[in-house]
Amino acid sequence: MKYLVMVLGSQADYEAMSGNPSEGSPAWGEKDMREMFAFMESVNNDLAESGEMVEGHGLGEPAGTRAVLPGPDGRPVVTDGPYGETKEQLAGYWVLDCESLERVTEIAARIGLCPQPEGAPVYPVLIRPIMDDAGC
Repeated sequence: MKYLVMVLGSQADYEAMSGNPSEGSPAWGEKDMREMFAFMESVNNDLAESGEMVEGHGLGEPAGTRAVLPGPDGRPVVTDGPYGETKEQLAGYWVLDCESLERVTEIAARIGLCPQPEGAPVYPVLIRPIMDDAGC
């Protein structure tokens, strides 16, 4: 079965990774970034080797978000992010093909151990089943 595994972050987290800390998001140093990238590369390599990786990507900062909604006259209403009412946003994802929910949960638990600076916010790793043509 295929699953979407998602990691979250905030605009403040992206800024902290660029060396601009804020309350609750300490600055990431070069060593912190190297450790995080090495960890994610290891996860990705293991998932590719096991055949479970379908695809995965990190996403740009929330400030680059654009929302498109239908306006009352049917023309699109476009707004740019970040959005203050949404604290955490999608920061990256994997599409995985795993034999069970238990297996994808093991993978999510590993992803949750990604190194980061002390005091950085901890977000859950989210798992959602991907619906197929049969509805599951």
